[in-house]
Amino acid sequence: MTTMTEATVREFKMPDVGEGLTEAEILKWYVQPGDTVTDGQVVCEVETAKAAVELPIPYDGVVRELHFPEGTTVDVGTAIIAVDLGGGTAAAAPAPAAEPQAATEAATEAVKEEPKAAGSGRQPVLVGYGVAASSTKRRPRKGAEVPHQEPVAAAQALQSELNGHGSAPAAQSARPLAKPPVRKLAKDLGVDLATVTPTGPDGIITREDVHAAVAPPAPAPAAEPVPQAAPVAAPAVAPAPPVTYDTARETRIPVKGVRKATAAAMVGSAFTAPHVTEFVTVDVTRTMKLVEELKEDKEFAGLRVNPLLLISKALLVAIKRNPEVNASWDEAAQEIVQKHYVNLGIAAATPRGLIVPNIKDAQAKTLPQLAEALGELVSTAREGRTTPAAMQGGTVTITNVGVFGVDTGTPILNPGESAILAVGAIKLQPWVHKGKVKPRQVTTLALSFDHRLVDGELGSKVLADVAAILEQPKRLITWA
Repeated sequence: MTTMTEATVREFKMPDVGEGLTEAEILKWYVQPGDTVTDGQVVCEVETAKAAVELPIPYDGVVRELHFPEGTTVDVGTAIIAVDLGGGTAAAAPAPAAEPQAATEAATEAVKEEPKAAGSGRQPVLVGYGVAASSTKRRPRKGAEVPHQEPVAAAQALQSELNGHGSAPAAQSARPLAKPPVRKLAKDLGVDLATVTPTGPDGIITREDVHAAVAPPAPAPAAEPVPQAAPVAAPAVAPAPPVTYDTARETRIPVKGVRKATAAAMVGSAFTAPHVTEFVTVDVTRTMKLVEELKEDKEFAGLRVNPLLLISKALLVAIKRNPEVNASWDEAAQEIVQKHYVNLGIAAATPRGLIVPNIKDAQAKTLPQLAEALGELVSTAREGRTTPAAMQGGTVTITNVGVFGVDTGTPILNPGESAILAVGAIKLQPWVHKGKVKPRQVTTLALSFDHRLVDGELGSKVLADVAAILEQPKRLITWA
């Protein structure tokens, strides 16, 4: 633990828990003022657009104050809890003033303590349907902004910014003072912070300062005003009454965090990638019989065996036969990036909503390994323990709408992916089999794909291969 010589109270600031996100909502406090905390103890749970994360405190001491109540959205870098280091355990003796190197190391360690909370502890589930990294707001990384400062000046400047007040003279001349959200705003508006006049305390640039820097100048008065007719008094207009809502008949749910990021991702996908959806209805009676046989196989003892397992394997085999479908679109380079691996996304229902974690390198797994990975993926998601990393880098996705009794649908691509397969309900239907109408297990598959990457022929081949395997599952052997 690092102690500061100038005070026994440390402010723990909201860390960047999502690789560049600018804000997080405090879901739950696990401590209250007066509680004793130790280094590494979880003090609260926060939710960003990517995940719900438990934050550990990097100090020993007694909680003095919680700065925000539950349900508040807080900017990254804002102090959320104050801890008295001398209230619960004895603070370390202050370092002598004659040892500047020790003070430098202490300041540098204090700066490093804040981000460690982002990676500590477990990171529960992200809520949303295929949230993309590109759909979230980002801020500049602090470590790259002071590369040429001396170690003492760099540590003082970074610590000063995190504390929300002025930096050392050397750092002040190197860069203007502004909090991360303000720097993000300036970057988005194309404003050079060095040209902005600060009005905040201790010379900190505020949002209003940035907006004022881009405001158009007031128009110059005309040299000779043109005579105009006397204005006609406008009739008095009563102010508009405040908008009221019938709370007994309506419930309004704020759109923020994961819901907001999910909505942005789906809109971005729908209006960026030209979607094409194709459908096929197939007799999967033999696949359902194979599922029952595999449940009795000792190789699958303790594993979850269901139709989704064989559907996943069928899609992987179809991709192997048609590798061009497993690709992404690089807009900046105007290139198609073909992937030689398959990160298979599986849409999973959780208490927070639908999420889409993916199985890394699914193409290399045997059927028992795939069954184990699917079982772990689903159970982890339902327990709320899916990490953001588990939802990054998907290439294709399966969504099983059949579990809700739905026959089919037109799924929207996860941003950055090339295809998504929707599986409808499997149920007995009259079907012509060997020249006679018989009750057979039938389902409808729908494949949506990015038409920039996948043309109609390729998409049809992939969907037809999946259907053929599910109709005759022995093709898993002959085609694999």
